[in-house]
Amino acid sequence: MEEIVRAMTYVINQGLALYWGTSRWGAAEIMEAYSMARQFNLIPPVCEQAEHHLFQREKVEMQLPELYHKIGVGSVTWSPLACGLITSKYEGQGPDTCRATIKGYQWLKDKVQSEDGRKQQTRVMDLLPIAHQLGCTVAQLAIAWCLHSEGVSSVLLGVSSAEQLIEHLGALQVLSQLTPQTVTEIDGLLGSTPHSKK
Repeated sequence: MEEIVRAMTYVINQGLALYWGTSRWGAAEIMEAYSMARQFNLIPPVCEQAEHHLFQREKVEMQLPELYHKIGVGSVTWSPLACGLITSKYEGQGPDTCRATIKGYQWLKDKVQSEDGRKQQTRVMDLLPIAHQLGCTVAQLAIAWCLHSEGVSSVLLGVSSAEQLIEHLGALQVLSQLTPQTVTEIDGLLGSTPHSKK
């Protein structure tokens, strides 16, 4: 860990980066890096890149909040649409041009066709009334929900066209409409709220 923190400090001191963060690290590893940086007067990580969407919430909502408050680490989250599951494009057979049909993405095809994948797609359809009420797409609602989460600094989007990017950026206008009541309604429909293990 000391080598990693020293290497990242060197990169920043050389002007090759402004900050550094971690990706898919556990809370204990992030805390170890932070402690190492403090011990040797080095630069600690400022963010953790974590998968976070309506069906993948555990890490960002249960494991990282203590770090948000104790050391100021934020989250840069990825896959806000669960590799397209939350767009409803996989309902039925799915389009021929979707990622699940590309060589090397068998894992995604398996996920989409699994029992959990089918259940998640059904629950996504349950979000349509909320999206219509807010005047947005389910994708925009899901992205806005991610941005609304505590500790999330930014959300990485994966798009295949300029039109898709423009649609997804529309989530910024939805964000201000996400009231606590709306978030509670989404949580109730999806039943995916993580619970602390006591």
